[in-house]
Amino acid sequence: MLVIGLTGGIGSGKSTVAEMFAALGVPVIDMDHIARHVVEPGQPALTQITHEFGTNVLGADGHLNRRRLRELIFDSAEKRRRLEAILHPLIRQETERQLAKLDTAYCVIVIPLLLEANQRSLVDRILVVDVPETLQITRTMQRDGASTEEVQKILVAQMDRNSRLAAADDVIDNSAGLEKTRIRVAELDQQYRCLASSNP
Repeated sequence: MLVIGLTGGIGSGKSTVAEMFAALGVPVIDMDHIARHVVEPGQPALTQITHEFGTNVLGADGHLNRRRLRELIFDSAEKRRRLEAILHPLIRQETERQLAKLDTAYCVIVIPLLLEANQRSLVDRILVVDVPETLQITRTMQRDGASTEEVQKILVAQMDRNSRLAAADDVIDNSAGLEKTRIRVAELDQQYRCLASSNP
C-alpha cells in the first residue's frame, strides 16, 4: 500500500484537502483526530499530562483545555518536548493499528508535524499543503479566535515554509480557491493510483 503523508503549517488547509481525498474514496487517517482521542477523560495520556503540567490544563468538565495547554507549551520548547514524549508514541501506535486494517491501493495520513517530529518512516511520499504565512495567520485567527502573537508562536515552533516545501514530493497550493485545490487533489489521486499499481 502506498502511504501519503499529508502535512502543512497551521491554517494551511490540511483538513480541507483531506476531506477532498476522502470524497474520492481514499482512506484518510488523521493524526489530529487520534491526538484528540488519546487525551479524552479516562485515557492514560490525560493522566500523564495532568501529572506533568498540573490540573490547571483541565477544564471544569474534566476535559483537556487544549488552548490553555497550547499557551503553556508554546512558551517553552522544553515543555513542548515533554508533551510530545507523552503523546507521540500513543498517536503513532494508534496510527499503525489503523494502517494495518486497511486493504487499499493507497491511503493518506494527515500528520501536522510530519517533518518536525521525524515521522517520515510512516510514509512513502510527502504531500505539503502550502499557503503564504500571512494567510496562515489570518485563517488560524479566524478559526481559533487566537491572537496574532499566539499564531506567530506556533509558526516559530513549526518548520519554516521553505524547508517544508524543500522536503515535499508533491505540493498543493491552497491559496487560489477551493476549486483549484479540488482539481489538484483529483490530479494527485490519479498519480497516486498509478504509482500504487506500478509498485505492488
